[in-house]
Amino acid sequence: MTWPTSTRSRAVTVGEGLAVLVAQPGPLEESEIFERTAGGAEANVATVLRQLGVDTAWLSRVGDDGFGRYLLAHLAERGVDVSAVVTDPGRPTAVYVKERGSGSGKATDLADRASRMLYYRTGSAASALSPADLAAPAAARLLAECELIHFTGITTALSESATALTEALLALPRDGRLLSFDLNFRPALWAGRVGLAADVLARHVRGCDVVFLGADEAGAVFGTDDADELRALFPEPAHLIVKNDAHTVTGFAGAQRVEVPALGLEITERIGAGDAFAGGYLAALLHGRPLVQRLRFGHLCAAAALTGTGDGAVLPAPAILERLASVDENAWAQLYYNEQNVAS
Repeated sequence: MTWPTSTRSRAVTVGEGLAVLVAQPGPLEESEIFERTAGGAEANVATVLRQLGVDTAWLSRVGDDGFGRYLLAHLAERGVDVSAVVTDPGRPTAVYVKERGSGSGKATDLADRASRMLYYRTGSAASALSPADLAAPAAARLLAECELIHFTGITTALSESATALTEALLALPRDGRLLSFDLNFRPALWAGRVGLAADVLARHVRGCDVVFLGADEAGAVFGTDDADELRALFPEPAHLIVKNDAHTVTGFAGAQRVEVPALGLEITERIGAGDAFAGGYLAALLHGRPLVQRLRFGHLCAAAALTGTGDGAVLPAPAILERLASVDENAWAQLYYNEQNVAS
C-alpha cells in the first residue's frame, strides 16, 4: 500500500540544516578522509515525512557556498520542497564533524561504534533566522497552506532572532494547523542565555499541539523526567510524547495514555533516531492513525535510524512499516528489527 500524497505541502519544518563531515573510525586527528552527508533536526524530520507519503517543505537559511548548495540539492532529491529557503550571501552554512570511535584504546579514540559531534555553527546563515523569514512571500504561502509546522528547541536556541522566529510561529493563527515541537535541549547553544532556556522552552511546550520530550532532557530543563509528572506540568499540548531511557515511549493524547516499548535491535549509531521517531509519529498522525500505531511508527522509524548510518533515516517501504505497526501486542513485544523483518 502506498500512502497518498497531496498537491501541496501538508507539513513544513523550520530550522537549521548542516553539512556533515563523517570521519573514519579512530582518533579524529588520524582521519584523512571525510564522507560528506547532511544533517539538522528539522531537515531529518522532513526526509522521514516524505518517505511516508507526506508532502513536506523545509524553511531555513543557507550560505551562498558549496555546502549550502549541497544541502538544497540533497533535500530536493528526496522530494522535500526547498523553494522558500533563503540563500544568505554574508554568512556560511553550518557544518559539523562526526568523530567515530574504533575502540583502539588510544587516548583520543572513542569506544567502538561511539560517536561525537563537533559543531561549527556560530554565525551561520541559519542563526540569522528571524520573523522576517516567515513573512517572505514564498514562506508565508507554505505556512498558510500546510496542515502541520514542526520545529525544535535547537532552532530557538540558535540566536535571539531565531527565538523571535519561533515565538512568531507560536503566535500564528492555527486555522486548523498543528504546531509540533521537539525539545531537543542543547545546553551549548544556550551559552550566554542559559538562564532563559527553561522559561523559553516551557513556553514553547505549552504553546504547541504536538510535543516530543526526551525524558533526560526534560529532567535537565524542567526538573523531572517522569512522564506522568511532565503531563501534569504540561497539560496544554493535545499530544505529549515522552521518550525515556527504559526504551519505552509514553504517549498522551488528551486523556488517553499509552506506553509502547521500543523494538529489539543492534544499534549501529544513535544520531538522528529522535528525529526519525518524530517524523514517523507525525506522518501517522497526519494519516489518521490511532495513538498506539503513531507511537509504533515512531519506534520503527527510529529503529531504521539506529540500525543505519548517517543522520537521515532510510526507511523500509511504507507497506512494510504499516504491517509491522499493525501486529498484536504480543507480536510487537517480540519483534526484532533487522534486515529479515523489514525486507518484505
